[in-house]
Amino acid sequence: MPVIITSIFSALIILMTVSFMIKVLHIAYKRKEISFRQLILYVGSSVAVGAIVAISLPFAYTKLFHWVLGA
Repeated sequence: MPVIITSIFSALIILMTVSFMIKVLHIAYKRKEISFRQLILYVGSSVAVGAIVAISLPFAYTKLFHWVLGA
């Protein structure tokens, strides 16, 4: 149960971080600081990295809790 709750809260933090990164990239695109291709590349890579981290969190937390609690 603690692993699930911890993973959910961490995934929410990652989701918020990725959404703010997308907003920042959109602002940079509007100001012509990055091109459309760079926008697509950066948004895609930030979503992919966020998804990979969010998916791997339950496994990492399980190992961490087993190591800390010794169970």
